[in-house]
Amino acid sequence: MREFVYSRIVHGGESIKGLAASTGIDMRRIAAVVRLKQIEKQWAEQGKQLATPYRKAVLDMLPSFGTYHQNRGLAYENINEIHTHAYTKQQLFVPVSESRQFTREDAARAFHTRMLSPDKRMPIPELIQVEKDVISGKQSHQKSMLELQDKAAKEQVALAEKDRLAAEAEEARTNRVATDRFEFRIQDINAENVGPHGRAPTVVGWRYGVPSHDRKKGQVKIPTSVG
Repeated sequence: MREFVYSRIVHGGESIKGLAASTGIDMRRIAAVVRLKQIEKQWAEQGKQLATPYRKAVLDMLPSFGTYHQNRGLAYENINEIHTHAYTKQQLFVPVSESRQFTREDAARAFHTRMLSPDKRMPIPELIQVEKDVISGKQSHQKSMLELQDKAAKEQVALAEKDRLAAEAEEARTNRVATDRFEFRIQDINAENVGPHGRAPTVVGWRYGVPSHDRKKGQVKIPTSVG
């Protein structure tokens, strides 16, 4: 199964989100499998000895997930599990009129004005639309999954292009000076761009010349917002 995941991502060019939706494997697990398989193949090319007997012994003791489960549509784990936020553990009394439909968006807003609903916090929110299309009879599950995978692939291509443009812009702003021991990377910095309070964390020297409020009395030092 690890070879299957690695080949689909690396050789097939499939997106992690699309593969997670089709196989029922968490996106974090897929990313970890791809990274570990790359290290394993790199070690094999370098001639390093692999602990194959140890790996087989460990895998024999752990539950495995193979193509048998995938061919029957069985999910390996819950791929859309979300973290239970501390704000949602409190009990609230929210008056709502009978004619108004109270949705998950309203429930999230009742807990906090900036809290997102579970539909937006889950790793693969597109699966909700897939289930809605299947239940309403709009289209089949297979067609909905194909649309999801196509959308995920386009998002991954757009994200890769965005990262490439950001890296090129960063490289264009950087002047490299190579010496015998080091390589100095020099960028032009605007000292006036320090934010409205002079404490912007992204500028150079934001700690210098500005007193810290960490030990001042009356300062709120606990988080006051979800964001």
